[in-house]
Amino acid sequence: MAMTFTLNGPVLEGDLVRLEPLEHRHIPDLAVAAEEDRGSYGFTWVPKGDEVRGYIDGQLARAASGRLAPYAQVLRSSGRAVGATSFWDPRFAVSPDALSAIEVGFTWLARSAQGTGLNTESKFLLFRHAFESWQVGRVDLKTDARNLRSRAAIEAVGATFEGVLRNWSRSWAPGEEGRLRDSAIFSITADEWPARRAHLQERLAAIHARARESAAGS
Repeated sequence: MAMTFTLNGPVLEGDLVRLEPLEHRHIPDLAVAAEEDRGSYGFTWVPKGDEVRGYIDGQLARAASGRLAPYAQVLRSSGRAVGATSFWDPRFAVSPDALSAIEVGFTWLARSAQGTGLNTESKFLLFRHAFESWQVGRVDLKTDARNLRSRAAIEAVGATFEGVLRNWSRSWAPGEEGRLRDSAIFSITADEWPARRAHLQERLAAIHARARESAAGS
């Protein structure tokens, strides 16, 4: 009898970031990270510092249901957790033991980690695992259609914009509790992955070269 697929995210390690399965031990770091400048979180679900324990409890409950594999994004240079991300919504088009598609979502980073290349490397690690280990046909990403910053970041890692689905997801915008939002949908397919992989590797090589130059000059 074939074994059904179980959504478990292994540790994924790059040069800048280590993606560790989310645990309660990440609470202190994430509480600090979440309380940095929150100006970029207008459309994103990011807990406040005193909400991080409940946030992790909720994510672990989703993980127990088999629908989510949550990660802490850990800065390798300091060993400090500076954000979170997840594999989410596994889909099976052919059989229960053959994953056909997965979403990358529930992503946020401390303000100090934004624009550092960490998000690019995290996405590369997640995409590579999905396409090359799980052999998915598609990776999805979505964001509030009004979140131009997030949309630009998703396009920058090589995902293709597919359109806007109206009233598709829960809104996380302040004052919109209990309302639905329009979601901008993006994807990368298995056929596109080799070219996207090369694109991301080129971006990461440039990021790492700048980091080395900065370290040498300091």
